[in-house]
Amino acid sequence: MLVTGFFSVLGLISLAMALFALGAFIDAALHREDAYRAADKNTKAFWLIILGLSAVVMKLFSILSFLPVIGLIATIVYVVDVRPALKQVSGGGRRRPSSSDGPYGPYNGGR
Repeated sequence: MLVTGFFSVLGLISLAMALFALGAFIDAALHREDAYRAADKNTKAFWLIILGLSAVVMKLFSILSFLPVIGLIATIVYVVDVRPALKQVSGGGRRRPSSSDGPYGPYNGGR
């Protein structure tokens, strides 16, 4: 009974890791190719292949194997290093000025 519970927890962790890699894959697919070159990172095709293989490996193999760990490391590298660089190059995360902005920030009419 304890062993069954242990492997069901490992299955849930493996599924969560695969979903994490799939989310990173979708994010990588949404960025333009020239953003990767401007951020001085590897190409879009490279990251799509790496993240796609990571998602598949994490789903097919046991978490006790070394392949899902390598895939998790690649996914973490994308999320921590490549994704912020792509957002910075693409201009993501910056708030556009509104027509009601004053010299010291937004004007809300005294609210």
